[in-house]
Amino acid sequence: MAIFPQTSHFVGLNQPIGQEVSLKGLKLEGTLPVEVQGAFFRAVPDPHFPPKFDDDNVLSGDGMVSRVAFNADGTVDYDIAYVRTARWLAEDAAGRARFGRYRNIFTDDADVQSTDRTVANTTPVWHAGRLLMAKEDGKPYRVDPNTLETLGSYDFDGALKSETMTAHVRIDAQTGEMFVYGYEADGVAGKQVSYFIVDKTGKLIREQWFEAPYCAMMHDFAITQNYALFPIYPTTCDLERLKAGGDHWVHEMETDSWLGVMPRYGDVSEMRWFKGPKGVSAYHFMNAFEDENGIIHFDQCLSNTNAFPFIREASGIHMAPWDVKGALTRWSVDPKGDATAVTETIVGPPGDFPVIPATMQGQPNPYGWMLSMDPDMKGPPLAGGPVGAMFNCALRLDFVNGAPQAGHVVDALPLPPGMSFNEPVHVPSNDPAHLGWLVTVVDRAAGDSFEHEVWVLDGGALHKGPVARAVIPTRLRPQVHGWWVPQAQLDAAKA
Repeated sequence: MAIFPQTSHFVGLNQPIGQEVSLKGLKLEGTLPVEVQGAFFRAVPDPHFPPKFDDDNVLSGDGMVSRVAFNADGTVDYDIAYVRTARWLAEDAAGRARFGRYRNIFTDDADVQSTDRTVANTTPVWHAGRLLMAKEDGKPYRVDPNTLETLGSYDFDGALKSETMTAHVRIDAQTGEMFVYGYEADGVAGKQVSYFIVDKTGKLIREQWFEAPYCAMMHDFAITQNYALFPIYPTTCDLERLKAGGDHWVHEMETDSWLGVMPRYGDVSEMRWFKGPKGVSAYHFMNAFEDENGIIHFDQCLSNTNAFPFIREASGIHMAPWDVKGALTRWSVDPKGDATAVTETIVGPPGDFPVIPATMQGQPNPYGWMLSMDPDMKGPPLAGGPVGAMFNCALRLDFVNGAPQAGHVVDALPLPPGMSFNEPVHVPSNDPAHLGWLVTVVDRAAGDSFEHEVWVLDGGALHKGPVARAVIPTRLRPQVHGWWVPQAQLDAAKA
C-alpha cells in the first residue's frame, strides 16, 4: 500500500483500500424477505493513488461502484470496481496522482487541466434501465449493472448542455420522470444552474438554466407534485480564490440562505426566492410536499453551520463538534402568497441520510427513516466518513397529516460501541400494510481493523435487529449513497 497522509481522511475506517473484489455465494443468516431479491448498489470513494496535496479529503477519492446482490438461492454476492473515469485513466497511465486540490482545476498538472476531473463517487442512480455513477462536479458515468464495466461519460445522447449533474436526482414514481439539476452548469464558480427533466424512457426532454443568488454548494434538491425546490446555503465558491490555489468551498456564517420555488413543469422565469436563516447548511432532504391548502413543506437535515470539518477549517470557523447543532427541520412557504421568507419548524432529531419509500417522493410521507447518534451511547462514535464520525442509531419517524406527531421517533435501533451504519436503502413490501425493508452495511471495529456485514431490517420493527445478515469478508470503506434495484428491473435491462 502506498503511503497516504496520516489525517482523518486516510486512516481508520477511511484508510484507502484500492482493491477490486468479487465474492460469490456468501452465506446469509436469518430469513431473507421474498421482496429482497436484487442489487444494492453503493458509491464508495477510494483513492487510486496518494493525493498530490496532503490536505486532501475523503470526498476526492476515486469512485468505486459496489454491488451487493441478493440471489434467489438465498446467497449474497459482493462486487466492487473502480469507475474508470477520464481522471482515473490519466492517473493510472502515469502511476501517480495528477489532479490537485478538491475541485480546484488550477492545482492540477498543466497537461490534464482540460481532462474531465470528476471522480463519479457519490450516488449510483438507476433510471430507465441505466446505472449512472454521479458526482455533482461533472457529468455522470454510465456503468454496466451486471459486469460493473465503465461504459463512459454520459450526456443523455448529447442532449445535456450543462457541464454538471447532481448526484441527488428525484424520480416521480407515478410518472417515471427523473427531475435533475446541475449547479456550476456554466463552469467552475459560475452561478448558472441547469434544471432538466428526463422522461420514463431515459430521454432528456427539457433543459432550462437560471442564475442562483450566488455560487453555492447545491448538494440536493426536492420536488412536490407541482413544484421544484432549489435550496441555497452559504457554502460558496470564488474564482479568484481558486486561481490562487485555495479551497473550492468556504462557508459564510453571515450570508442568507434561500429557497427557490418554481412550477416543476414551468419556466425558470416563474422562480420565486424565499429567504432563510443566515449561516445554515443542509446536505440531504427527507422530502417535500404540498398540503391541502397548497402550502409547500420541505424537510431537511439542517445544521447551524457546515457539517464538514474540512470546510469549517477552510472558512475559519472554529467550533467544537458538539457546538455543531442540527435537527430535521421543516421550511414551509406559500408559493402563491405574499410572504418572502420561510417559516421554520423542528420536526425531528439531529441526524442525516433520511429515507422514504420511493412511491412517496413529492407526496405527503406519513413516516420515514434516518440515521442519528444514540443519545445514550457509551464511548465515542466510530471515526470515518467526511464528517469524521459515523452514525450508530437508525430511527423511524412518524408524521400525521403533514404535521409533526408528538413523540415522532417511534422506533430505534442503537448499535453497540465500535459499530456504525452506512446509509440504508428502502425495499418495498408486497404487503401494503407493511412498511418495507431497509438494507444497510454495518461496520464493526475489530482490533486494529474492521469487519463488515450487510443487514436487512424490518422497516416497521427496527428495534428487533436484522432479519437477515451476511458477513462481507473483505475490508470496506464508508459509502456515500446507495440505490436499490429489484431483480426484475435488472433482468429487463439485461434483456
